[in-house]
Amino acid sequence: MKQEPKRLLGYEKIEKYAPEKLIELEKHYKAILELIGEDPGREGLLDTPRRVAKSIQFLTQGYDHDPREILLSAKFKEDYREMVIVKDIEIFSLCEHHMIPFVGKAHVGYIPNGYITGLSKIARVVEAYSRRLQVQERLTSQIKEAIHQTLNPLGVAVVIEARHMCMSMRGVQKQSSVTTTSDFVGAFERMETRAEFISLIQSKLH
Repeated sequence: MKQEPKRLLGYEKIEKYAPEKLIELEKHYKAILELIGEDPGREGLLDTPRRVAKSIQFLTQGYDHDPREILLSAKFKEDYREMVIVKDIEIFSLCEHHMIPFVGKAHVGYIPNGYITGLSKIARVVEAYSRRLQVQERLTSQIKEAIHQTLNPLGVAVVIEARHMCMSMRGVQKQSSVTTTSDFVGAFERMETRAEFISLIQSKLH
């Protein structure tokens, strides 16, 4: 993965991409422009194939990250057995059926069983899985499974709420619909524990 700094008038932009993939992707996106009836040679589109080639690598960078390694990089022994919740984690992902974005928030909770992980690592796990071609249902379960298998906690809960552009921009074209998915394991399978989690992610404590 190459990091390319770009300096303009005191502004430095760093782009990460794989150079060997960039050339091939650029060719394909140029062909796509031609197939939809555009002229890749006109001024506004001259650099578009390269920009999109870099963009798709950024949007799917999750394939380069191992969520379990992320959790293990900050795994600490701690005798804490109450709920830990990281909520309102922003999600930006691409629907694997149409490669159109879906955006929303994830709420993740777990009950430690001798070990905790860094709070930012929970958000990084969400990012690692969401920056791939996805369906919301699988994304929800993957986040749960990574935490469950790596930390072996007493329970894990994941709820995701998202708006799917494939429902807003095409197809049924419903602008206000929100999809909610959930997955629970261990202690969160008990109704009272699950209810406490749902109550906490709905509350405004800040």
